[in-house]
This record gives sequence, C-alpha cells and structure tokens, in this order.
Amino acid sequence: MAVDIAEVKRLKDLTGVGLTDAKAALEEANGDFDKALEAMRKKGMTKADKRGEREAREGVIGSYLHDNRIGVLVEINCETDFVARNEIFTALVKDVAMHIAASAPEYVSSEEIPAEVSEKVKAEFTEKVKAEGKPENMIDQIVEGQLKKYFAERCLLDQPFIKNPDQTVGDYVKEHNARLGENIVVRRFSRLALGEVA
Repeated sequence: MAVDIAEVKRLKDLTGVGLTDAKAALEEANGDFDKALEAMRKKGMTKADKRGEREAREGVIGSYLHDNRIGVLVEINCETDFVARNEIFTALVKDVAMHIAASAPEYVSSEEIPAEVSEKVKAEFTEKVKAEGKPENMIDQIVEGQLKKYFAERCLLDQPFIKNPDQTVGDYVKEHNARLGENIVVRRFSRLALGEVA
C-alpha cells in the first residue's frame, strides 16, 4: 500500500525514528496514522537518548506539599515553552516531585555524587568485605555491586518510580522524552521535611 509522504514525515517528527522506520510502520498499519504512532512509541524511546544532545532551557519549577510536613521543589527542563505548558509535561513534573517527597533521594543522578563521598563509601565497603573473609580476587567485584546498589537508592533517576516500581524514574522521564519529542532533563530539586536538620 502506498503511504502519504506527509504522514511519514509527521510520524518521523513525532517519534524521532528514521524515515524508513516511519514508512514501514505506516505500511504495517495500512496507512492508519494512530496505529502506526502506537507501534512506533517503543522505537521512539530508543531515539530519546539522541535528544539528550539537544539543549533544554525551557521548563518549569514544580512543587509538591505532603500533609504540610514535606515540601519539594523540582526544576525540570524541556526544549520549548510549548511543551513546558503541555499537561503531559506538567503531570510528569508533579509525579517526579511526589516521588522525591516519598523517596528522599540525595542526588539527581550518579554524575552528581562527589568523588570524596564515592571514595569514602567504597573504602567502607572494601573494609567490610575484607572483614567478612571474601576471596581477594572477588573483593573489587563485590564492592562494585554494593556501590551500585547503594547509590541507586540515593540517586533520583535510578530509584524505582513510586507509581510503577517496575521502571526507574529515569525510564519514566525517557518515556516522556519519546512521548513529547523533546529532550527532558531533571535539573535539580530541594526537599524539606519538618523537623529534619540538614
């Protein structure tokens, strides 16, 4: 079946896939744009990483207040003001703020962890593993696994998302990258809990 080139281009632009993939999806869907778009959602997600190279300077600062005891401010950026005002984007911001309130991450991502913190925790784990009498040739591997788990619990993007623990917050953000066709970046956050001392 011949497909309309304008529809192919529209599908390509929406999903971030190549022209060939967009055309094939439309052909498989017998020219039904909505069916083709649905089929391309997953493929679109694989292209979300490429969007990471594009600059995200628009966005919003969202907030969440839980029982007047926990408050969160989070800055999430996108590429255009149009997307920043989109209800899908604003729902993402609210969900991430709610997650931060519930899960109390310390960092946005592992890239933010100061080297001295990482080294200190690594030294503690190494000492503990040696004290447990683990084989010398296995120590580095064991410590590496423990470090990964330890920091995954403290980095927002690596934490299991509270609304769907089968995916991480990072995957949830990438899903929105694909849905909205823009680079989306969680820039920073601040979490206050009543009675907590920083």
